[in-house]
Amino acid sequence: GEHGAAEPFWLAEQATSGITGMMLSLAIGGAAMMVCLLVQGFLLFLATRYYVMHIAWVKSSSRAMTMLLISRVMLMLVLGNLLQGGIWALLFMSLGEFSDWDTAYYFSLVNFATLGYGDIVMSDRWRILGPIQAMNGVLMIGVSTASITAVVHDAFQRSWQKSNLAPKTTEQAQKNDQI
Repeated sequence: GEHGAAEPFWLAEQATSGITGMMLSLAIGGAAMMVCLLVQGFLLFLATRYYVMHIAWVKSSSRAMTMLLISRVMLMLVLGNLLQGGIWALLFMSLGEFSDWDTAYYFSLVNFATLGYGDIVMSDRWRILGPIQAMNGVLMIGVSTASITAVVHDAFQRSWQKSNLAPKTTEQAQKNDQI
C-alpha cells in the first residue's frame, strides 16, 4: 500500500489496474456509499424517534429544554457522520492504503467533509475512492443538515404556536386580530 500497509492477497495488482480496476474501485465505493446510507437512515430514524419521544420538552415553557433537545438530535447525527468516516477508514485500511487508524481516519474525515487538504494522498490504484467518498460525505452531511433544519423548524413552530394560542388580555386579542 501507499502508506506502509500490507496489500491484501485478494487485491493483486493485475486485478486492480485498467478498466477492470476502475470498475472494481467504483463497485467498492458504491458498496461503501450504500453502507453509509444505511447507517445514515438508521441514525436518522433514531434521532427522529428521540425528538418525537421528547416533544414535551418543546411544549414546555423552557427554551433551554428545547435547545437541549435540538442539540441532542444534532449530536446524534454528527456522531453518525463521524461513524461513516470510520467506515471509510476501515475500508481504506482493508485495501492496504493505510497501516494505522489515525492516518486512515484523518484522511477519511478530510474527504468526507470535502476539505481536500491534499497532505495525504492515496495510491493511483485507489485514488478514485477519494472523490467517491467526498460525494458520499456531501450527501450524508446534507441529509444531516436537512434533518436538523427540520427539527429546528418544527420546534420553533410548536414554540410559536404555544406562545400565541391564547392571548392574556382582550387588548392582546384585538392586536392579534389587526395583524
